[in-house]
Amino acid sequence: MAETTCPFTTDEIKLHLKVTTAADDALIAQIMLAATTAAEHYQRRTYITRERVYYLDAFPRIIRPPYSPLVTVEKIEYYDTNGTLQELAPANYRKDIDTEPGRVTEAYNCTWPDTRAMTGAVIVTYTSGYGALSTNVPDDIRLAIKMMVAHFYEHRESVSPEQMYEVPMGVKDLLEMRRIYCL
Repeated sequence: MAETTCPFTTDEIKLHLKVTTAADDALIAQIMLAATTAAEHYQRRTYITRERVYYLDAFPRIIRPPYSPLVTVEKIEYYDTNGTLQELAPANYRKDIDTEPGRVTEAYNCTWPDTRAMTGAVIVTYTSGYGALSTNVPDDIRLAIKMMVAHFYEHRESVSPEQMYEVPMGVKDLLEMRRIYCL
């Protein structure tokens, strides 16, 4: 699982850590996944392309899927006023994958349908990410994750009686450059 969502392999990170044995492979993979997930969440980005699902309670004026870069919208489903799950025809909405964050709006001369007043009334299934290859992920993001993995590998506890450890400042600086704020 880790190597399908992380922007590098265990072997690549072991080279960065200067680890030559397989003794800590499981731990390294766990740290890689945690660091990647934390970085994706902080930046509101998907690194290795995958499908995501976004739930809304009603149709907003503009749908902004929370993770960038937006590649495509697979489908938009909604519960109509009778509580029946419907799929919105793609001709009724426009996908903007050229801006960040990506967005979905009503097509010209179309309006969003009425939905049932309930949580999760609108379900947007979309794909986001930089591609299937880890080399498509920008180098600054890859470096930040490697730095985070190295930090967590070296300091396996956040606090000890002798020292309090914090993630290196450079990690946040690198991730901040491509962070998505607008939702």
